[in-house]
Amino acid sequence: MTQNHCYTPVPSIQLYNENCLDTIKRLGKIDLILTDPPYPDYLADEYKYFEGIIDFLNEFDCKQLVFWSAKVEFPLNYTSIHIWDKKCGVGSMYERIFERNGGAAYKVYNHYLINSTVAASYAKDTFEAHPSQKPINLIRELILQYTKEGDTIFDPFSGSGSTAVACVKEKRNFVGSELNSIYYEKSIKRIQKVIAQPSLF
Repeated sequence: MTQNHCYTPVPSIQLYNENCLDTIKRLGKIDLILTDPPYPDYLADEYKYFEGIIDFLNEFDCKQLVFWSAKVEFPLNYTSIHIWDKKCGVGSMYERIFERNGGAAYKVYNHYLINSTVAASYAKDTFEAHPSQKPINLIRELILQYTKEGDTIFDPFSGSGSTAVACVKEKRNFVGSELNSIYYEKSIKRIQKVIAQPSLF
């Protein structure tokens, strides 16, 4: 599929194959931004990181949860920092989740890193060969904590579609952007599968 295409399997799910700055122009009311943007210290060239890549988040006053590297300073203001404990003993054992326009509580979320089909099976997830894939159950936990059924969640860096799948499962509206056509197509397949088999996991 070509860029600037929109996949809308049901009215509550909209996934765009385009730059998030273009998707922003289409947005209505957003209740939560939940996203995992490119980091400056991890696959920066592959993910097309540049300084100021998330500055546009300052245009939104809704609650925001932004995954970020454990090693590099977060470039925006925030109200609290949460930790995703990957429950693994090698490499980067955690990542930070910066909460913006929200509360002051600092929390730890324990969910296995999804970096293989074995790990995915153990966590009742799927492995999409995305180097930064986030666990579905982590995203579901965040969604349940920060939103209610029918709320709209925006993910400007949708990647392999974990937030979209979590939104289907938890009956949230989703709008997402993914520039990479390969991950966009993988996301479509994941969304199709969970719509067809909603009780799969």
